[in-house]
Amino acid sequence: MAASKRSNMSSENSTEDGLKANKADISSKVDLLIQSRKHANDVFDILEYLQSEKEKIVVSAINACCKLFCTLLERADLFVGQLPKEEEMLIGDHSADEKYRMFMRHRYNSCLDLLLEHISHDSYQIKESALCTLMKFASMEGKFPLQDLDWSEHYSFPREIIQEEDMALLISRFQEYLEMEDVRYYVMSAIRENVARVMDKNKGVVIPVYQNNVFTLLSNISMPSQESELTNYLVKQEAKHEDWKAAKLKEHKRAFERLWLGFLKYKLPSSMYKMVLVILHDSILPHISNPTLMIDFLTAAYDVGGAISLLALNGLFVLIHQHNLDYPDFYKKLYNLLEPSVFHVKYRARFFHLANIFLSSTHLPVYLVAAFAKRLSRLALTAPPAALLMVLPFICNLIRRHPACRVLIHRPSAADQACDDPYMMEEEDPARCHALESSLWELQTLQNHYHPDVAKAAMAINKPLSQKEDDFKELLELSTYEMMDRALKQKQSRAVPLEFDPATQLLQGSGGVGVLGMHFGLE
Repeated sequence: MAASKRSNMSSENSTEDGLKANKADISSKVDLLIQSRKHANDVFDILEYLQSEKEKIVVSAINACCKLFCTLLERADLFVGQLPKEEEMLIGDHSADEKYRMFMRHRYNSCLDLLLEHISHDSYQIKESALCTLMKFASMEGKFPLQDLDWSEHYSFPREIIQEEDMALLISRFQEYLEMEDVRYYVMSAIRENVARVMDKNKGVVIPVYQNNVFTLLSNISMPSQESELTNYLVKQEAKHEDWKAAKLKEHKRAFERLWLGFLKYKLPSSMYKMVLVILHDSILPHISNPTLMIDFLTAAYDVGGAISLLALNGLFVLIHQHNLDYPDFYKKLYNLLEPSVFHVKYRARFFHLANIFLSSTHLPVYLVAAFAKRLSRLALTAPPAALLMVLPFICNLIRRHPACRVLIHRPSAADQACDDPYMMEEEDPARCHALESSLWELQTLQNHYHPDVAKAAMAINKPLSQKEDDFKELLELSTYEMMDRALKQKQSRAVPLEFDPATQLLQGSGGVGVLGMHFGLE
């Protein structure tokens, strides 16, 4: 065992020595490459180290490539323009200087390809090093362009950061670059093109991991609100700065709008609808010139169902009130969300909070308010007590806002005498359910509820309703457990009188008669 232990330690030391030797070799070769052109072939060794299976060697090689090619870019030692193929370079009539710059430009391109491959490496350290080096190269190419094209209209962005594997951690690292105006602008254009290509290639089928990467990147984009805020650039364009699109707020907004609309036009994973809807009105709509273009996405989100439908209606409500959207089906969709399950889901509080906002206008048609009041009353017959304590004041508030609905309370009801209720629960259109011709007999029925608090709340309709609305915000989150806890505390505070003689022995009561004797009436 001792020999085995010494062998393992020797192996580890040998490995560590090997790593140090490789790092030293990488460092010395880079220094030689920078110092003299006669060592140009050593660049192949650096690129070979870049393909090593050992993480530390790859990271060292990445750092070496960064140092080498940034120096060559700065010294103009890389060929500029349309790069000939290597075989053409050898047979062409080129000077030794041109051949060297072409040769190193080809090696630079090979380095870029390897770094892009490393974006999807298993090691996060390699991913991060590759990303940072690519962005450094982008910065240097901005200062020392390798193409005759106007750099201000072209930008090298590592699109491999968004692919069909989880890149959330690396995208978070990329966020610091998105705070730069030029990076943000060109990234938005690159993502839009990438999304269109990938999604069209897959015929619009949901690609959860890829789309999650795109959303993570998009949600990290923080848009400026004023042009004066555009001051932080990866590469400052002194020449033609006034004509540079990355320096114009309207171009940023245009790219942002096209990006989001292009992303949201495809079907999303169900969980992503909720993530988009949560940030929609704060982070997306303010930067879109025509927010009503989002109506297709919101309609698709409504069809998903559940909490997502509710959040989609919230988005539509914002468009209706703030952007003059004409959407006549809004209240019909809200009405159809009122199902028995709405009292049992975890988003119940949010639903009724938003529903209260949606129905707060006093200009809503009477038939519409009556339909909501009647449907809620019917659903209340099977609702749990915790939900009833919230929904009963909600119904009363609807009637307070719309006095014409008081007829629902004062009309003779089915609770008093046998009659047919004209209300049609199965009708999806609130305009055709005949709610205004009915009555809220359900509330009168609930006055006989087994829970005293519910019965008391239902009796509110027996008296003239006050002008002041009931504040039920504290009841939105009320749970059955909290109700039981509150009831137990009330009972514990009461002194319950008891009259009995406690037994002191198993067969002997306090009056001298055995317990069994009392049981059989032997007194």
